Amino acid sequence: MKLQDKVAIVTGGASGLGLATVRTLHEKGAKVVIFDLDAEKANQITEELGENVAFVLVNVADEASVQAGIDQTIEKFGGIHVCVNCAGIAPPGKTIGKSGVLNLDKFKKVIDINLVGTFNVIRLAAEKMAENDPLTEDGERGIIVNTASVAAFDGQMGQAAYGASKAGVAGMTLPIARDLSEFGIRINTIAPGLFLTPMAGTLPEKVVDKLGSMVEFPKRLGKPEEYASLVQFLIENGYVNGEVIRLDGGIRMAPR
Repeated sequence: MKLQDKVAIVTGGASGLGLATVRTLHEKGAKVVIFDLDAEKANQITEELGENVAFVLVNVADEASVQAGIDQTIEKFGGIHVCVNCAGIAPPGKTIGKSGVLNLDKFKKVIDINLVGTFNVIRLAAEKMAENDPLTEDGERGIIVNTASVAAFDGQMGQAAYGASKAGVAGMTLPIARDLSEFGIRINTIAPGLFLTPMAGTLPEKVVDKLGSMVEFPKRLGKPEEYASLVQFLIENGYVNGEVIRLDGGIRMAPR
């Protein structure tokens, strides 16, 4: 699918991997709507990038909130062709820690935002994509890109909730690809490793260097624009479907 004049939703688009994706899609001629809870940052981005980038305050885990965001996107830009799910949280917590067992509500919150929230956006965006006229000679009507994590495969100590949520995102990719195939909608998932997001930017330089040394090659943290570049590839290459792709420099995480 060519990005020029297509309409894209990016959840978590006000920072990190989502923001890099917003910038890349905008540069390629797409009209982009940011779904996020950080209104201050999102509004700064829309002011910077101009009229083809909009912001809607959306809680991905809330059905009514996502539906309102979908409706506002269509009202402003006339449709939805691309959905990139970057919204997520990663609070650490051991199954049994110094203060006792992991709080169940804390575990549920991570699952609710990272896994249920991703599916919530997928299903409502796909519903509108299915109404599109075919965009390619193959009959493609839309493309969805999700964000998992290498923690889905080799999560570290304290990542039970996060690893479970991201494993769920990875695990539902192929079944959803099969569900949506009759509508001409593709779906793929990126599983990033260690990236230089705002969260990593708060760490001391020595810690960042140590984390980067864990990567096979290149010996550094990933750049958000490298994630965005893979998103662009997955959108433009119509034969990639139902895949979970690690983007991690070959890292395999140690237990801690």
